[in-house]
Amino acid sequence: MVTHYETSKYEGNFHKRVDRGAQSASFTLRIDTSKKYQSMLGFGGAFTEAAAYTLSRMSPENRDKVMRAYFDRENGLGYNLGRVSIHSCDFSLKNHTYVDDNDKTLESFSIERDHRWVIPMIEEAGRIRGEKISLLASPWSPPAWMKDNNDMNHGGKLLPEFRQTWADYFVRFLDAYKAAGVDIFGVSVQNEPAAKQIWDSCLYTAEEERDFVKHHLGPTLSRSDHPETKIIIWDHNRDIIVERAETVLNDPKAYQYVWGTGVHWYVSENFGNLSEVKEKFPEKHILFTEGCIEGGPQIGAFETGERYARNMIGDISNHCEGYIDWNLTLNEIGGPNHVGNYCDAPIICDTVNDTVHFNSSYYAIGHFSKHILPGARRIGSVCDAPGLTHVAFVNPDGATITVIQNETEEAHTLRLDKEGTTHNVTIRPRSISTFLL
Repeated sequence: MVTHYETSKYEGNFHKRVDRGAQSASFTLRIDTSKKYQSMLGFGGAFTEAAAYTLSRMSPENRDKVMRAYFDRENGLGYNLGRVSIHSCDFSLKNHTYVDDNDKTLESFSIERDHRWVIPMIEEAGRIRGEKISLLASPWSPPAWMKDNNDMNHGGKLLPEFRQTWADYFVRFLDAYKAAGVDIFGVSVQNEPAAKQIWDSCLYTAEEERDFVKHHLGPTLSRSDHPETKIIIWDHNRDIIVERAETVLNDPKAYQYVWGTGVHWYVSENFGNLSEVKEKFPEKHILFTEGCIEGGPQIGAFETGERYARNMIGDISNHCEGYIDWNLTLNEIGGPNHVGNYCDAPIICDTVNDTVHFNSSYYAIGHFSKHILPGARRIGSVCDAPGLTHVAFVNPDGATITVIQNETEEAHTLRLDKEGTTHNVTIRPRSISTFLL
């Protein structure tokens, strides 16, 4: 017995259960449960201020619709992970921090602003899922007065005299979120440390990131009330992930504090770089921490969902252990964003007309998150069909899940072979399929 869910450009299906058997098969996909790779942490998206504010402007019915679409285990995507920014990012309503200007003692530290929109959204997600959402926290920039350009935007660098203050700021953040009942499983050192942006940003060389971890952030977390908090380096694109990881993790002192490497999907689809990092540092982890469709909403586009599926298969096939999308939702123009850096999201909320749009990316993510449960193990799979990409898993309950993407214009008949048990299926052109065996 095989169950097939399909998203197809030409059939108009979106994660729909279908029966696409075949009398014979031209190609074979073999599943090998004896080959076991990484365990999956899960899937999720970012609780940005933009997402939370957008939902606050929707009717209670549509707000609930969006939240259940993401966090309900039975009828939604079953998200269990999330991401928050440590004070503002570009998808905040404005630049802001948790302290008064030039408060070197951090006595004024307060997350009161987060209690308005962001934390209530996180709490609601946990209620719907039935357990707390595990969150990664990332800074986009230290406060302006800690930087050499005296600006939260436009890059700049953390001043040496404030490195310890900034590390202490991380602990204040963790203290405040813990007091609010919100779980933070890890922090990244810096969002996109190689990018000078017109929005909140801060530049670190690989050596600067290494030294901040080993001299400040690592020791400070270790002696705080949060020694179990995981530290994630890089938190940027695949193109130079190997060089960045090597510089930090080849240092024994930095190595001891780092849990793993975060990756974004912009610029490069060189998925093999993740495997190279894993081969060099097999005890360390890899987590996808951000990706989105740039340029504002693209409602009705099928290619956006294809990009998600292609990247998810590519990263997970190369040892990525979890996938955290960017904004959970955005408004009708792809914001709010305080510098006009509008983007798409899997769910777009039209706050003018109080309507909800589900993009193809939403359904593409569902091919993974609805079926691949936390704790699932990636297993071996090989396929001789041209143009098909794939990845397979065994869930904790023993069920086998296989995701196959066909970005070509040709249909394929395929024999799914799980150690001698076979099923013939049809893979439609321009489609994403999930098979439960």
